[in-house]
Amino acid sequence: MTPVKCYPPRPEKVYFFGTCLIDLFYPEAGLDSIRLLEREGIEVLFPQDQTCCGQPAHTSGYHDEARAVAAAQLDLFPEPWPIIVPSGSCGGMMRTHYPKLFAGTSLEKKANEVSGRIYELTEFLVHVCHLRLEDRGQPEKVAMHTSCSARREMGLAETGPALLAQLGQVELVEQARAAECCGFGGTFAVRHPEISAAMVEDKTLAIEAAGAERFVTSDCGCMMNIGGRFAHQKKAVKGEHIASYLWRRTS
Repeated sequence: MTPVKCYPPRPEKVYFFGTCLIDLFYPEAGLDSIRLLEREGIEVLFPQDQTCCGQPAHTSGYHDEARAVAAAQLDLFPEPWPIIVPSGSCGGMMRTHYPKLFAGTSLEKKANEVSGRIYELTEFLVHVCHLRLEDRGQPEKVAMHTSCSARREMGLAETGPALLAQLGQVELVEQARAAECCGFGGTFAVRHPEISAAMVEDKTLAIEAAGAERFVTSDCGCMMNIGGRFAHQKKAVKGEHIASYLWRRTS
């Protein structure tokens, strides 16, 4: 069972871990995440030497390589501020797997300390910032996709929908396959492309059947996979990271 997390009061500062996909493909999602935090009066610190969290190597079974990549992140957050991650996948890796990855090593204590300060973005906005939103957008039907790591490793199936529910002009529609994987799974989509393609086909059909005009997710890997499939199908349904969606509709 996932232990109950005791949430702290709103801090003055936080660290921001940007993730590879945001850095390389979706920088606006990172910038909008930071804008949401700064609008709440929080100073955001971005360690310039951050790289990958180590998840691709870890999920592929290359634990020594994953440990080497992850070890490079542990010294980036010296002050006791929360570490905000705009991805359930990377957040799950850092919170759940870092302690196991470094168990019995000289970095065990530091890994445990860092993992205890990891917060996925929507989790932090809901449970620490107690964010309140005023919708300034047009009426729209939206489906929420919560990644497997956010849902199962971090227990955060409700935080994204809770934020979207505050938007008065947004109708959050329930897709039939809400709890199912989209088929991305990091390196899974590369190693098993046929299975991945079948899974994302099911996901896009479910989102479209729910009547959604747009899907929103807190993981860029899922957004890339689902959005890419919709584009391949030449469908009009677009995807957006939840940080960008919230910022756009409330600015």
